[in-house]
Amino acid sequence: MNDRLPEHAGAAGPVSARIARLRDEMARLGLAAYVVPSSDPHLSEYLPERWQGRQWLSGFTGSVGTLVVTADFAGVWVDSRYWVQAEAQLAGTGIQLMKMMAGQQSQPHVEWLAQHLAPGACVGVDGAVLGLAQARALSDGLEAAGIPLRTDEDLLDAVWPERPALPANAVFEHALPYASAARADKLAQIRRVMGEKGAQWHFVSTLDDLAWLFNLRGADVNFNPVFVAHALIGLEEARLFVGAGKVSRELADALARDGVQIAPYEQAGAALAALPAGATLLIDPRRITLGLREAVADGVRIVEAVNPSTFAKSRKTSEQAEQVRATMEQDGAALAEFFAWFETALGRGEAITELTIDERITALRARRPGFVSPSFATIAGFNANGAMPHYRATQASHASIAGNGLLLIDSGGQYLSGTTDITRVVPVGSITEAHQRDFTLVLKGMIALSRTQFPRGIRAPMLDAIARAPIWEAGVDYGHGTGHGVGYFLNVHEGPQVISHYAPAEPFTAMEAGMITSVEPGIYRPGQWGVRIENLVLARLEAETEFGAFLAFETLTLCPIDTRCIARELLREDERAWLNAYHETVRTRLDPHVSGDAKAWLHTRTQPI
Repeated sequence: MNDRLPEHAGAAGPVSARIARLRDEMARLGLAAYVVPSSDPHLSEYLPERWQGRQWLSGFTGSVGTLVVTADFAGVWVDSRYWVQAEAQLAGTGIQLMKMMAGQQSQPHVEWLAQHLAPGACVGVDGAVLGLAQARALSDGLEAAGIPLRTDEDLLDAVWPERPALPANAVFEHALPYASAARADKLAQIRRVMGEKGAQWHFVSTLDDLAWLFNLRGADVNFNPVFVAHALIGLEEARLFVGAGKVSRELADALARDGVQIAPYEQAGAALAALPAGATLLIDPRRITLGLREAVADGVRIVEAVNPSTFAKSRKTSEQAEQVRATMEQDGAALAEFFAWFETALGRGEAITELTIDERITALRARRPGFVSPSFATIAGFNANGAMPHYRATQASHASIAGNGLLLIDSGGQYLSGTTDITRVVPVGSITEAHQRDFTLVLKGMIALSRTQFPRGIRAPMLDAIARAPIWEAGVDYGHGTGHGVGYFLNVHEGPQVISHYAPAEPFTAMEAGMITSVEPGIYRPGQWGVRIENLVLARLEAETEFGAFLAFETLTLCPIDTRCIARELLREDERAWLNAYHETVRTRLDPHVSGDAKAWLHTRTQPI
């Protein structure tokens, strides 16, 4: 979860000076307002530094938010996950925090613009980084108020003197046996879907789709092993548009043998413009920018549908599932070593901070086979810091682990054989009954969803209430989704499934066998503590009856859940049985991979209750 401000950002001066330069450029172009989304030409969740303009202009480093600037106003719209962080980072900048409700599907900044600008006032946004679906909503909302929209200007180039260049990291092959299907087979699979939809061409911009489809990986985005590129796939050929020098001659030759030609990154738009009249192009309106859509010639027929690769990569093969199970054993062993060290060091009174935790976990994972990098920036939040779901400790602001309370640790690793993401909460010193109650409610929610059986194809957002029910029963809720898809040595967040009642339950969100998803309910007490317990689970076929096929979740993550935090009287017998069986599995699977203090810790923390 890359919420860091680029290191070079401070060189351009304070936020107020940057906003002033932007306003000067707006005035030169006759723009009454300019919108800066948190996106790039690939609509990535986490951005290469070149497109972190919203961060650079505002100083707010959260991964989601929209900046709007007018001649006399500047505001950043963020949801409740980022309110505390944004309030602190925007203080004194002259930029207002504009609060959105969690899961809000509308674009409230559009409503604000429509209400505060006079008819005829022009709004600008860079169409090269604006999603097509978002562009349609923005255009419709402004048009109803008589406000024109310009999408042909990237003002960042004019106001950001040290704007980073495109990333130049090398692309490398994710080879067999880690990649369980050959590149040619994946292309054939995509072409079959293209044929079913009557499309001769398919354009892909999303980086994890490209990495999966071509069995390639890169390092252009922190924590996500992807590379900046586009692809145009025909029935007989494919072109991969990527920066010069990123693909070696040897790799280019291997791609060519599978019918994939390398082309310059900047020629993607021209290739779309050159498609012949009468051709049919398949695009995903949620995963292509307005700028690239507008490059397509008028004579080309457009078919809009979810990228076929989005579905394909979400359904892990049996070979990938086996690789992930083995990866979880290595990841769990590293965590056992970490927690054994942590408890011993804490008992000796050693100085430990939230930063220490990040450093130690990463170092221990790095010793494990196949480890590449963390899968996001570790969240280690002690007491009140744990109440911020997207908290990030920094050198300038972090807590020491001392005294009494709860420590929340959310971390993960990228391995050649899978991606991990886990959250655990542990006690420090003495904890209260209130701590234990919140912890147990969250645990009950996690158990409820982890052990549920459900019809194949049920829309994933509908499963959210199962995890929330024990928490709702206590009159408590949390402001984020319960689960997100997880890639296979790819992005730690992937779709199409998402377990969140904040998300629309559309047909493409259906839960299918092979999908890996997080289960992570939580409770957050602002200014006090936070609890979140997270495992990754694999959806698999459980039963077939006269009512159809039913799926269930296999828990993949292997790490004890700290029983010292449990209010045992709140757990039913069946819940205790689930927890004890889980801990027996954790002990059995991890035992061969640990020794010494880590083995002793593992056996202590997996004792039945």
